[in-house]
Amino acid sequence: MIKIQYNGKWPCLCCGQLVVFIDDVEYKFTSCCLRSGGECYFINDYADEVVAIGEWTIGEWPDNFPEEYKEETLEKINNVIPQGCCGGCL
Repeated sequence: MIKIQYNGKWPCLCCGQLVVFIDDVEYKFTSCCLRSGGECYFINDYADEVVAIGEWTIGEWPDNFPEEYKEETLEKINNVIPQGCCGGCL
């Protein structure tokens, strides 16, 4: 059983502490390990900002994280943590 614990919040959804529990074994990720599949850009000669959401990916997995659980964990992350791209990188 996979449980997700995350404390990142808007406007910095990607910056937070992610902890994953697999069968009660704890895996702590580095801060800001989430990467947004969304994007931010400007239109109308930089008059308007566009922020699109997208699925999360992991920038860096813990060294001891079991390979066979990565896909299922990423799926769970995308179901539990609100997807988004805050535009804070612009």
